[in-house]
Amino acid sequence: MLSFLGINDSNFEVKFDLDKNVLSENYILINNEKIGINNKGIDVVEFYISTNLGEDLKPLAKTASGGEISRIMLSIKSVMAKTEKLPLLIFDEIDTGVSGRIAQKVGKVLKDLSKSHQIISITHLPQIAAFADHHYSVQKLKSNKRVVSSIIKLEDENRIEEIAKLLSGEEVTDAALTSAKQLMNN
Repeated sequence: MLSFLGINDSNFEVKFDLDKNVLSENYILINNEKIGINNKGIDVVEFYISTNLGEDLKPLAKTASGGEISRIMLSIKSVMAKTEKLPLLIFDEIDTGVSGRIAQKVGKVLKDLSKSHQIISITHLPQIAAFADHHYSVQKLKSNKRVVSSIIKLEDENRIEEIAKLLSGEEVTDAALTSAKQLMNN
């Protein structure tokens, strides 16, 4: 999956350890050694990754870019969704730090997941939005000195226009409308 999403020759590992740096009274004894414990248990879990051939594994949180983290999370969620039989998956800007060709691949992965799961994806990339079966526009409006969010289901022409806005900005051009239609037909 990582290779498909543009992280070629990667290595991914999950490391499990015990918290032996006990600074509180919350611990258990294992073989006469204090092991930290909290409401999440006793394990310390960390993801390690090497994103390029020949690199050593390093902690994901310290080495991966925003785009890499987005793609890694999509890969993890995809695997988990298939094994856990989750009925609904929500992706809030899973496209952070990606564009163009990779965005289109992210869209394909989400479309594939939608065959067996309900997918809700919040995105600002037309390459991803174009894969959706349904589109909604979320708007924030001022009402009685407050901001109120509303959601509107978009029909065919409005769907094309919203994707065209993602391509060209507020002023929708004929070229953007044509590109939006092409994206949605792939």
